[in-house]
Amino acid sequence: MNGQSGIHALEVAGLKLPCNVFLAPMAGYTNYPFRKMCLSLGAGLAFTEMVSCKGLLYGSEETKRLLCSGGGEPLKAAQIFGSDPGVMRAACESEELAPFDLIDINMGCPMPKIVKNGEGSALMENFPLAERVISACVRSGKRISVKFRTGVREGGECAAEFAKLCEGAGACMVTVHGRTREKIYSGPVNFEEIAAAKRAVGIPVVANGGIWSRKDAEKMFDRTGADAVMIARAALYRPTVFAALAEREEPPLSELFPVQLRETKELYGERFACVFMRKMAAFYLKGRPGAAAMKRALFSAETTEAVEELAARAFAAEEG
Repeated sequence: MNGQSGIHALEVAGLKLPCNVFLAPMAGYTNYPFRKMCLSLGAGLAFTEMVSCKGLLYGSEETKRLLCSGGGEPLKAAQIFGSDPGVMRAACESEELAPFDLIDINMGCPMPKIVKNGEGSALMENFPLAERVISACVRSGKRISVKFRTGVREGGECAAEFAKLCEGAGACMVTVHGRTREKIYSGPVNFEEIAAAKRAVGIPVVANGGIWSRKDAEKMFDRTGADAVMIARAALYRPTVFAALAEREEPPLSELFPVQLRETKELYGERFACVFMRKMAAFYLKGRPGAAAMKRALFSAETTEAVEELAARAFAAEEG
């Protein structure tokens, strides 16, 4: 999977990315320590969790916390959501987003609480508003990309048309999740719709959906001609997937987990780290012998020390 048809460096609006395999923005998961780990394993770019532009402008401390970053991210990418062009531009011009090299607009989230507010994938049903949102964000002077789906419902796919709208409004890159909104995160990926988007525009196109392995990534590149691929849920179960895609040695999770736990605790505090790392340990151990019993024990742990001890025991049993 070498050469321009597979994994390689990529330039996006003057940003020189070391690798065209990205970590997707995932609400509740892609905080700074997790992004930093994935970048160290070979991801070329890693996005923050989805950030509300209204929350940002209203001074929400929780929203600001989602944008925590540091020296482990040489290039920084944030994802925002909203539907008011003025609010979106103001957020892009805010002090909180100033450190970010690329800002991605979410126009693909299928969750009802987002869609009912006219945000996320609801914007795929309102092309004029979507265009105004993108144009307003571009006028902030930031690099703007857009993540969207193949369409809202089966039979109404419009990835090529929406990609052209994004490019025309000034976006420097688009990511296409190869499923409609009604499919949420399940079902087969529509490779042809992603390929159609790639043929329709001159800006880089990132393919997202159903990539769990090197073989999956190869298939995605071959079937779509995409410039890059984006990894989502696979990274939660096995963050070393980035090393595997880059044909690098995969370090054991037993080494990665304590570092991630320590950095999460230092940044967010004991209680958040305990709850978050219980969740991450459950992901990392899923499908392994004794995983169900270990998950029950993990979710009864009340301290990070207990979480680390339980996870270490589980990793040792598997690696031993």
